[in-house]
Amino acid sequence: MVETSPMMNILLNGQPYSLHPESSVADLLHLLEVNGKRIAVELNGDIVSRVRFAEITLSPMDRVEIVHAIGGG
Repeated sequence: MVETSPMMNILLNGQPYSLHPESSVADLLHLLEVNGKRIAVELNGDIVSRVRFAEITLSPMDRVEIVHAIGGG
């Protein structure tokens, strides 16, 4: 029997999203395949600095908003 690890739920752009407990913001971005793209991340109402993506661990029911930057001219 294969044992699966429990999942936790967060709100991602207002929608429920499941991922492994103790995932970081960087882990989430990797799962969403948006690494290296021009994005802004807000966690529970606070902007997350790009240099902190790997060190911030998500908790159940955290509210994460990811916004893609679009250039213009």
